[in-house]
Amino acid sequence: MAPTTTGPAPKSGSFTRTTTPPAPPTVIPPALEIWAPDPPTWSQRMIPKGIRSAMADLGLWQEPRPLKPSFHMVQVIEVLTRYGWCQTFDFSPTGRMCIRGAQTFLESTGHVTTIDRGKAVNYLQSQLARQGFNMRFWEWNDLSSNTFQGVEATISAASDMARKNGD
Repeated sequence: MAPTTTGPAPKSGSFTRTTTPPAPPTVIPPALEIWAPDPPTWSQRMIPKGIRSAMADLGLWQEPRPLKPSFHMVQVIEVLTRYGWCQTFDFSPTGRMCIRGAQTFLESTGHVTTIDRGKAVNYLQSQLARQGFNMRFWEWNDLSSNTFQGVEATISAASDMARKNGD
C-alpha cells in the first residue's frame, strides 16, 4: 500500500508528513476459509468415517482440515455467531450452542482433532484463571452475568495466547 498524507499542509515548504498504514492482520490460509461450517447433511451423517476416509483417498470426498488451537477458537466464535450462543445446553432446541457445544460440533465434523481441542480448552482455562475465575469453562459459560460479547472477548484472548505460543 502506498503511504497516505496526514496532518495539515506545511506553511513554508512542499514537504508533507506521511505515515505508512499499519500492516494487515495475520492472513488466515485460504484452506481455512470456511469458519462456520454448515452442519453435515443426513447423507453425510449416514456414511461411516472409514468409508469417508476411503472415499477421500480416492478423491471422491474431501474431509475438513483440522485446525490448530488458535484457529479453532476463532472458528468457535464464528460458529457461535452464526448459530447463536446459549447457556445451560450444549445444543439448545432452537440450534444455539454453548462453547462446549460449538467445540463438539467442530470436532464431530472434523474441523479439530481431540488433541487440539484439548489444547484449546487449556488455553481457555488459563485465560479464565487470569480473569479470576476458578471453574470449568462450561460452568463459566452458564454464569447469568455473562454476555456473548464477554464470551467472545475471552475466547479471542485465549486464541491470542495460543497464537503467541505457536499453537
